[in-house]
Amino acid sequence: MNAPPSPTLVPTTWTTGSTEVFKTGTWRSMIARHVHAPSPCHQACPVGGDIAEWIGLAGTGDLRAAWTVLTRHNPFPAVAGRICHHPCESACNRAAYDEALSICKLERFVGDAAIAGGWAFDAPGVSRDGHVAIVGGGPAGLSAAFQLRRRGWRVTLHEAGTALGGLMRHGIPAYRLARDVLDAEIARIVALGVELRFGSPVQTPAQFQALRDAHDAVFVATGAARSRRLAQLDYAQPGIVDSAAWLEGCNAGRPLPLGPRVVVIGGGSAALDAARSARRAGHAVTLLTLESRGQLPAQAEEVVEALEEGIDLCDGAMLQACERGADGFVLHCRRVRFEPGAQRGQFQLTPLDEPAFTLEADAVISSVGQETELEPFGLPAERGVLAVDARQRAGDGTVWAGGDVASLARHVTEAIGMGERAALAIHRALLGVQTPDETEGPTAAIESIATWYHPRAPRAQSRVVPPAERLADGAEVQLGLTREQVRDEAARCFSCGHCTSCDTCVVVCPDLAVRHDAGGYEVLGDYCKGCGLCVRECPSGAMTMEDELR
Repeated sequence: MNAPPSPTLVPTTWTTGSTEVFKTGTWRSMIARHVHAPSPCHQACPVGGDIAEWIGLAGTGDLRAAWTVLTRHNPFPAVAGRICHHPCESACNRAAYDEALSICKLERFVGDAAIAGGWAFDAPGVSRDGHVAIVGGGPAGLSAAFQLRRRGWRVTLHEAGTALGGLMRHGIPAYRLARDVLDAEIARIVALGVELRFGSPVQTPAQFQALRDAHDAVFVATGAARSRRLAQLDYAQPGIVDSAAWLEGCNAGRPLPLGPRVVVIGGGSAALDAARSARRAGHAVTLLTLESRGQLPAQAEEVVEALEEGIDLCDGAMLQACERGADGFVLHCRRVRFEPGAQRGQFQLTPLDEPAFTLEADAVISSVGQETELEPFGLPAERGVLAVDARQRAGDGTVWAGGDVASLARHVTEAIGMGERAALAIHRALLGVQTPDETEGPTAAIESIATWYHPRAPRAQSRVVPPAERLADGAEVQLGLTREQVRDEAARCFSCGHCTSCDTCVVVCPDLAVRHDAGGYEVLGDYCKGCGLCVRECPSGAMTMEDELR
């Protein structure tokens, strides 16, 4: 098809002339198209990360480019690579083929490479007049500050305490999130020119109104700092503590004295953190949970590691009463069946016909969730959090909100994503630009992937420090992947919905109707007969057949 057709030569059955004169495209009712379809991991990602793109770059060894793509949406890749609940992996198409991609560990590797290399964000290219106040220096507030500063807005961050990080610093232990990693990724954001005001809480409506009056927009990200309490426990008694206070003391190097036997009540990540921190402080620990082991909201790997460290799990049981005995506390418990409700925090308990039992403890740590302080803001609320729209706007004014103060999701990466959504909405509002329709098309499903081009391969497994060693030194439990593991794991990615320029469509087309040049791929309508072979053979599901009405 490369030679120009001769005006006098019409090819017959056998010819050395060009076949371009045959417009076989007139035969079809459908035509093939190259598409850029959202991958399921992207749609499940709390920060909307361009996962297939940065993994492809990491696979080629260009970690700097991978980090640049990764941090479009998330300035905390090394943090997220350690603590994210990784719903992207549950959505991964590869899980239906062999095993889900180890996306979280790949992200950690890229994030750690950036810290080791001292990579910094580019300075804002413009300087804008608008001034935004951010209340709260946790993951949501820092994420919003990052997105706003890189777009040139003046940002002042008001933090009630003396250090940034919020839950990441005060709630998550160093054995899960090393403090030098957290400090490095926070410092990169601050270096963009974020103005900091420490010891600057917003505690009254008057203080909040003054903040609104002095700024063009305000983002509220104060978290959920007030611990929920169990009616069965008397928190005035010494030895009855909430997990937030316990973890904050542990993470500051000042754990509260508890006595040799500790019972931790709760099944979430905070409860596991409290229990594992108590083990590192030398206590014998029992974890009492309403949920069965398979229903625990904590990540499965956290539970496995806790059991390896010698924590006893008493699951599927509820506390009925707690009384002080001659030798500490006696917890009266009974077995229950836990049935989750339609919304987070809703559930039904059915007592089982089994004998009641008791647990003995010198101290009890309660970890049954956190509540928000909403009184200073005077904004509409629902279900105990600030009511926000899809762009994180709270009310109809100049206030946005995100993180735990505006959501029951209660995950660090969910907060990071909310900070980004709010920042983009604030950016558009200050520019006076209407928010565009960002509805994405259908996800690239496993059925669209030509899996026969992808050899089956096991998922990369990161190394874990042995229990005795990790209890002794308090260092990080999970270690990162090796460079070789990263290369092999990145190669497992289907790149769902994203063209990888493999030229398979060019090679398999029987009519030579797909052209690849510097501008990308083009299906030649004059010659495509709509057979669909290129779509069927696409290794990444980046082609589709479209009806053609003529």
